[in-house]
Amino acid sequence: MTSNEMEDEEETLVALIEHRTKEVEHLRTRVAYYKSMLDESVNKLEETQSKLARLRSRGRVLAAIENADEEEEDCKIIKTKKRKPLLVIPKISPFGKTTEEEENEDVLIEMVCCSSSSACKISCETSSHIPSQHKRKLRNLVLCPTNHQLFVTSALDGIVNLWQATGSSHANLVNSINAASLKQRRWPEDIAWHPHGGSLISVYSADCGDSQLAILNLNDKGEEVVFLEDKPHVKGVINNVMFMPWGDNCFTTCGNDHAVVLWTEKPNSWKPKLLHASLHSSAVMGVAGMKQKRMVVSVGADKRIIGFDLQSQTPDYKHQIESKCMSVVPNPRDLNLFMVQTGTPQRQLRLFDMRLKVTQVHEFGWDQESSTSQSALINQAWSPDGFYLTSGSADPMIHIFDIRFNGNQPSLSIKAHQKRVFKAAWHKSLPLLISISSDLNIGFHNIT
Repeated sequence: MTSNEMEDEEETLVALIEHRTKEVEHLRTRVAYYKSMLDESVNKLEETQSKLARLRSRGRVLAAIENADEEEEDCKIIKTKKRKPLLVIPKISPFGKTTEEEENEDVLIEMVCCSSSSACKISCETSSHIPSQHKRKLRNLVLCPTNHQLFVTSALDGIVNLWQATGSSHANLVNSINAASLKQRRWPEDIAWHPHGGSLISVYSADCGDSQLAILNLNDKGEEVVFLEDKPHVKGVINNVMFMPWGDNCFTTCGNDHAVVLWTEKPNSWKPKLLHASLHSSAVMGVAGMKQKRMVVSVGADKRIIGFDLQSQTPDYKHQIESKCMSVVPNPRDLNLFMVQTGTPQRQLRLFDMRLKVTQVHEFGWDQESSTSQSALINQAWSPDGFYLTSGSADPMIHIFDIRFNGNQPSLSIKAHQKRVFKAAWHKSLPLLISISSDLNIGFHNIT
């Protein structure tokens, strides 16, 4: 091993140690938090049990009084029915985690469809736009997982632009990377941001022996774009790339060849492993990782939803609907919930619970004006608190849905652009939506 290789390996190991140290610290913090929550809940339980015991003891005394003839007047008063005290449920903030309940990652399913009157009122106060600096239609919008000011856009011109938000209504262009593939000069079909924040993964096509995957480095070290030699997909477009939520750095890709591939990070490389290529009978349009079960959920144009268990190497979840599936996004808080985009008008979004293997939990949709086709490029995105969902549209609209409302219409529809909206992503710490459109502009929408 040369000295340069040793330095590279040492740098990789140091970065890995730093990542895993942060992960351990995070988990320790969570353990301490849940221990304090447990102690508090035990105290509340004991206090409630004591109140119940006192109430029952008082009830026995009152019953004795009722039986006494000389206490007849008092008995009538005691028998008067009292109104139950109102149960006050703390208000849930639409943005960010501000209550103890919001810190619990397994409570959202109890709130789905719980409101029969109306969705939580939200509004768009202001909208502003800046030119995207792209020459052709935009394709991707991805927010940085480690720096909430950074986001990237890509387009059919093959360029990936790195932006830094300077407030709630503007962003500065930091860098432009020519990420077109080597042979066919194709644009990135999809982009995922590495959890460490220093690089991007872009995917292309398996046709004509072209580059299937590239690493886009955002720092000043080495080449900006590195194309990988491995080519596990056998034909067609690679539709989606998504990092898995399991802590060890890995991501999955899926494509028109019906295949789902798991890529694992090795020193100075990524190694692919075919998970399956026969569980779908048509193009696989989207993939996502379910953290609690180490499961890869894939959705396809064959109308199938497949949950592939990595431990058993078998499909553990199977479901089929009446319409082709175009993308899947897991809920950021409830680890069992995920949303699927479908091709059915007025029922474009379907909410599923991994524990319910035979039915969906809820569905949402909107009336589409400009076209009846349901494009795979209309991507849904969760708000950080997991209660709201946005979707692009073939119309110049952003639709926002509240999963707690038992209706299926948007809580808010924003006339966001001049042409179709491809995606609207939630800022991680501000009540702000960032959107991209085929009008070649980037939109900023302040939500309250």
